[in-house]
Amino acid sequence: MLMSTLNIVDYMLPGEECRAASNQWKASLSDFSKIQKLIPTNYVFNISREHLEWMKGFREYKDFCAAVGVYRDRLILIFYPIDNEGVKIDAKEYPYSFLTQLEKDIRLQEIQEYTLIKNAVLSKDLESMEKNANMGLPVSNTPILEQDKAVDAIERWRNQGMDWFYKESRENQGSGIFRKFYVPTADLCLSDDGLAGITCSFGIRYNDIYGKMLVTLIFISFRENLRNAELGAEAISNTYDWAKPCPPICRIPDEGVGCEF
Repeated sequence: MLMSTLNIVDYMLPGEECRAASNQWKASLSDFSKIQKLIPTNYVFNISREHLEWMKGFREYKDFCAAVGVYRDRLILIFYPIDNEGVKIDAKEYPYSFLTQLEKDIRLQEIQEYTLIKNAVLSKDLESMEKNANMGLPVSNTPILEQDKAVDAIERWRNQGMDWFYKESRENQGSGIFRKFYVPTADLCLSDDGLAGITCSFGIRYNDIYGKMLVTLIFISFRENLRNAELGAEAISNTYDWAKPCPPICRIPDEGVGCEF
């Protein structure tokens, strides 16, 4: 798929380098000291407009995968579409994003019952700074994930993420640590022409089926040209939490967590 965006080369990684990055992450799973260096728990992934434009070419598929890798000694997410049978769709290269520090605070906004607008602010270190609620006109549909649960999962990751890795890296040589995440294409809002970008944070939530804490990805999407003049809201962000970690939630043909690239 051709793209007119400049500097797209900066966002794409050839398939062979994706494979090497994926294998390097797998080789790090039993080394807790290496994981500590790779993953500051107050860092996030930024999914840019360039990433999203590339993904739009595959929006008819139900799911994407976000594979974890190590590239240039930094943690990355590599996004690739999968077909209805769960098989990776081949491409010459795939978009990737570095784990990086936030450049500014991010605002989460939730609209309940079409009347109550709740705001929360996370600092660039992913600390909860502000929460408030105001009455105003509706600007979007009810978000998929309640805002308070998203903030709680992100803060739990920030405070307990390394404890989780410490435990998992010492159990079965880290075999229970995620290699990738299944991301419903709907969560990427690819049909939204006003989408400016997505900030993606790790989070930790308890899973009743597996009986333990699992890491997830939480998406905070930012849209342009959506305003509520009365409240002065310049951007609306919705949070989502449907990314499933593999392992333990692995689908056929990913059973055994092979190399996707």
